[in-house]
Amino acid sequence: MEGQRHFQRDFTKKGMDEELNYLLDTCLLIDYLRGEPSVYNLLVNNAEIKLSMSTVTMMELTIGAFNKREVNYIQKAFKEIDIIYIDRDISKIAEDLIIKYSKSHNLQINDALIAATSIKMNIELITYNVSDFNFIPDIKLYPFVSKN
Repeated sequence: MEGQRHFQRDFTKKGMDEELNYLLDTCLLIDYLRGEPSVYNLLVNNAEIKLSMSTVTMMELTIGAFNKREVNYIQKAFKEIDIIYIDRDISKIAEDLIIKYSKSHNLQINDALIAATSIKMNIELITYNVSDFNFIPDIKLYPFVSKN
């Protein structure tokens, strides 16, 4: 797709003192659980980058599990990924986004909270679903393009 970057080619250190930090969208973690090789490469073979997820993402993954065993598997699979919890600032940003974009762009609460987390933490959101967020002016998006 034109304008999208392929994930494996783009990660380069910004500077010696600057840590690469990214927020993962739920869709990527679902694909990891499904065994998608390019997402596996992102999560396992890039030790130089810091990966985070919103607590909303962990809740979405938990809701999608079929049973307690799958919940335990999800928790173990993502134990190395930092979870960013919702605070007052994230809540306020999300509320503002919902007021502004829920009717015009069908922005959902979960996506508003994930977007607000990315904005507040000033980190790029890695997602397949760019169209769910690209109308939000302050968000930094990193379009993920799978090899497959």
